[in-house]
Amino acid sequence: MKSLFRSMFSPVLNIFESGNGEYLYKKSHRIILIIMGVLFTGLASLVYILSEGKDMGNLLPVLVFGGTGLLSLLIGFIGKDRAVAKIWGSGSK
Repeated sequence: MKSLFRSMFSPVLNIFESGNGEYLYKKSHRIILIIMGVLFTGLASLVYILSEGKDMGNLLPVLVFGGTGLLSLLIGFIGKDRAVAKIWGSGSK
């Protein structure tokens, strides 16, 4: 199942998994990335629910926080160690 998702989201994952230099990966970085993804996605959902989807001005935070949350969850769950390190800024450039 993980390989299916990795192939579906390979264009996004390839951006963060590219490079061949050294990187610093810690398991805690992945855990915090997943927690932040849940928080951002929850915040986007809460804003959408409270605005009842009627006010177009509330869609910008929903898109920003929702996109950030989904990207964090995607990399946190199926990304390689290099992608997690790159999100934290400790990956090769």
